[in-house]
Amino acid sequence: MPGLGTIINAVAIIIGGLLGHFFGKILNERVQDSLIKASGVSVLFLGIAGALEGMLRVEDGHVLSGKAVFIVVSLSLGALVGELLNIEGQFERFGEWLKKKTGNSKDNNFVSGFLTASFTVCIGAMAIIGSIEDGINHNYSILFTKALLDLIIIMVMASSLGKGPIFSFIPVAIFQGFVTILARIIEPLLNANAISMLSMVGSILIFCVGINLVWDKKIRVASLLPSVLFAVIFSYFM
Repeated sequence: MPGLGTIINAVAIIIGGLLGHFFGKILNERVQDSLIKASGVSVLFLGIAGALEGMLRVEDGHVLSGKAVFIVVSLSLGALVGELLNIEGQFERFGEWLKKKTGNSKDNNFVSGFLTASFTVCIGAMAIIGSIEDGINHNYSILFTKALLDLIIIMVMASSLGKGPIFSFIPVAIFQGFVTILARIIEPLLNANAISMLSMVGSILIFCVGINLVWDKKIRVASLLPSVLFAVIFSYFM
């Protein structure tokens, strides 16, 4: 059944969010703050690991780095397009609408929790490659693995950020479902190099999410989302 992986992923996020939310109610503010920082540090290292995997290579026993120009150009163009389209503002407006419609108008952390969780679980190669595998081969093993990871991540976030992270299942379902439907069109466009570049830039954006968790909001991550598209485009010229 095409799309089963996305359904499992969305359900896992809801379960993790509910567990974290109810668990968080019994924790005091000091513990919740520590959990936020722990989530941030974890996300930082997830991003660092993915980015370095794409940047570093071993030749003749030496570790070499590269693709610095590629990263700068992709992120710069992505930020320019993202700010011109005001993607961050669009996400925030949707978060505010969702907050009202779900009866959480008094929850000051709802929008930030929703955005932070959404960027963490939506950005990355697993979401795209897993959805393509699900759409073409009906193989949801990648998305099943991602679902288990997302359950843990969202559970920790919801315990400290409230109900917002629970609703990150919406962008995950929309994005992964869309990729699954268009899998046969997208698959030929993603060769090994494109996947590597996508994963590297996506990991950098995840790193930015971690920065926002640890040091409060410093980076408009949503406005950097077009960088992933530029990364795929530029991969064909490398």
